Amino acid sequence: MVSSLISRASRKFLKPTLLSSSFSSSIFNPLIPSHPNPGQNISITSFKPTHIGIYDLHFCKNVGSLSNFQLVVHISTSPLRLGQDKENKNQSSISSCNVISGGGVSWIDLYLHRSVQPYARLARLDKPIGTWLLLWPCVWSITLAAPPGHLPDLKMLALFGCGALLLRGAGCTINDLIDRDIDTKVERTKLRPVASGILTPFQGLSFLGFQLLLGLGILLQLNNYSRVLGASSLLLVFSYPLMKRFTFWPQAFLGLTFNWGALLGWAAVKGNLDPSIVLPLYASGVCWTLVYDTIYAHQDKEDDLKVGVKSTALRFGDSTKEWLTGFGIASLSSLALSGFNAELGWPYYAFLGVASGHLGWQIWTVDLSSRSDCNRKFVSNKWYGAIIFGGILAGRLSL
Repeated sequence: MVSSLISRASRKFLKPTLLSSSFSSSIFNPLIPSHPNPGQNISITSFKPTHIGIYDLHFCKNVGSLSNFQLVVHISTSPLRLGQDKENKNQSSISSCNVISGGGVSWIDLYLHRSVQPYARLARLDKPIGTWLLLWPCVWSITLAAPPGHLPDLKMLALFGCGALLLRGAGCTINDLIDRDIDTKVERTKLRPVASGILTPFQGLSFLGFQLLLGLGILLQLNNYSRVLGASSLLLVFSYPLMKRFTFWPQAFLGLTFNWGALLGWAAVKGNLDPSIVLPLYASGVCWTLVYDTIYAHQDKEDDLKVGVKSTALRFGDSTKEWLTGFGIASLSSLALSGFNAELGWPYYAFLGVASGHLGWQIWTVDLSSRSDCNRKFVSNKWYGAIIFGGILAGRLSL
């Protein structure tokens, strides 16, 4: 009885340890001699790893007498398990990189097969903000092109939604392939699939081809005018990642690229372009991009200085908020001009006032020395885009 109680107490205080190499250790009851007397019958069983890698502890004791009670612990690491660990090392790093970088566990970790996860991350499927920022100018333009008193073309909205998802993913893939050497030196980007070596450049290039093929399928659903206009945007898509090497204004090139949908959406509905409406809309999107992407670039300004790449965050420096205020005013003014030329109703201008408040809040409250606050303000731009869409929709339906 007493022996049984001591055995249970010993189990409670002995904790298993996970080790990277095989070893054995003996833990002795301090109340008895460290070596058994001759003739003691003590058997030692080996340890076997469980299927989850936690090692079973088999305790063996001589129950002949309390004074000779002894525990022997043997822990071993299975060679098979070591092989599996080595084989899964890269795959495990895929799941851990998001946690290390502060992103937490995303739906990619929970629902996608491990072989697919790096491709999903390469396309930034776990970070939909980029897709929203690419989609909103398209939605604005499609809604502006709707007849007065009518909803926008729902088929076009669906096509452009799929196209934004694919083109944004393709743009990220191009960016990561071109910048893979730079990304390894930047804290925020060093764990990206290509930079970290989880995917090879050839795998990334193959995935890019797959994305562009699907994007072509979307483009072929549009009229001929839109096909030519849409295909011409690829020049901007492929050249943008190079701009940070040559100019302090890569955010301006991103604006030209990300807001191409302001032209394409109208063309897809109308089959032509109305410069008095779409050009101010396009200009407003470019200025908006200069605001949110400069805020975003402040996250990497220290690393950019070390690596030698350029950005508007470095160009503007301590005058960033003054510059962004100017771009914000230009963006809102261009939106007002576009809405006036499109003959939108008064609700549009009410929404525009709300949007100006949101943009002003971003610019004047952002802490440019805080990466987390810069990212928070950057992500909030999906709501700015939604406010403008709501204004265009209300202005069109009010007629």
